[in-house]
Amino acid sequence: MKFGLITTNLRGGGAEKAMLKLSALLAGRGHETHLIILEHRVEHALPAAVTFTALTEPGHPVRKGWLGKHLLAWRLRRHVKKLAGDTPFDLIVSTLPFADEVCKQARLPKLWHRIANTLSAEIGRLSATPAKAARRLKKYRELYDAGQLLAVSRGVAEDLHELNIAARRIECLYNPFDASAIRTAAKAPAPLPDSPYIVHVGRFSAQKRHDLLLEAFRQLPSSHRLVLLCHDDPALQALIGQHDLSDRVIVAGFQPNPYPWIAAADLLVLCSDHEGMPNVLVEALLLGVPVVSTDCPSGPREVLQNGKCGRLVPCNDAAALNEAMRETLSGKSTLEPFDPSLFLPSAAISHLERLAQETL
Repeated sequence: MKFGLITTNLRGGGAEKAMLKLSALLAGRGHETHLIILEHRVEHALPAAVTFTALTEPGHPVRKGWLGKHLLAWRLRRHVKKLAGDTPFDLIVSTLPFADEVCKQARLPKLWHRIANTLSAEIGRLSATPAKAARRLKKYRELYDAGQLLAVSRGVAEDLHELNIAARRIECLYNPFDASAIRTAAKAPAPLPDSPYIVHVGRFSAQKRHDLLLEAFRQLPSSHRLVLLCHDDPALQALIGQHDLSDRVIVAGFQPNPYPWIAAADLLVLCSDHEGMPNVLVEALLLGVPVVSTDCPSGPREVLQNGKCGRLVPCNDAAALNEAMRETLSGKSTLEPFDPSLFLPSAAISHLERLAQETL
């Protein structure tokens, strides 16, 4: 079969990594697989046997205004038509709103939009300015109404229904995780700290709540350091300084292979206000690393099986986060083994194959 996967670029991020994994798995199953990015920005290794294309040259960012989207949609439609040739695509999957908009304008065949975040949480962050929140909701309804949507978790699927998005179909497609490949990658050399540490993986943004993490970490005993796997930023350094943690926090930068850093940690913490499906929780549990997470919408409760295999704490509660971190580091938490069955690669690929076989 013939598959196309489309996203804006391949900078760091869970959505981009998921598309890379899906494309590699589809190609490994013997399918003709095309990975298309709208903007030539690549921070990950590209999978073998996958045909890769960027619609811009390196160093030329896309224009995201009305005209820029229409030009990209025109180029994308021409490119997909050229790739299709005499053999049409059986399934095309886009992810992230900008790429979804361009794909919809391009009127691509057999198109499914992969929804990677809880949209209501994003809209809720704009609640201080109701007009902006209303415009964002209107935008998402116009974009996804009558579309076919792949939600990355049950929580994201339920959120789409609650927002009254009138999609033609909504299905849940969990991200796939190759446990063997993750464990092998974790053995690669890396410049790890020589003292015990806690790790956080996620870009520096308001959603990820580094402020909450630093406040909770500041109250922990000084035997552990905190490693942040994200791009450095002056505002992040200022935040670290405000908490008087410059000697205990390491900003290690974005890591294309974060697994050695995760595997060697005593604890992984996720403290976001919202997610779609936080891959890093699954990856840490597959590496045998205990986790603490905010019970944010959506994904952590599904991954941690209602708190049975990792601690869940309320959002925006530094004291509760600190207590969970202390208890987990002490080894006193009684947790059940992680069941990875929902996240097996075979389940995700079989789902996509089934959708590709359907006749619209």
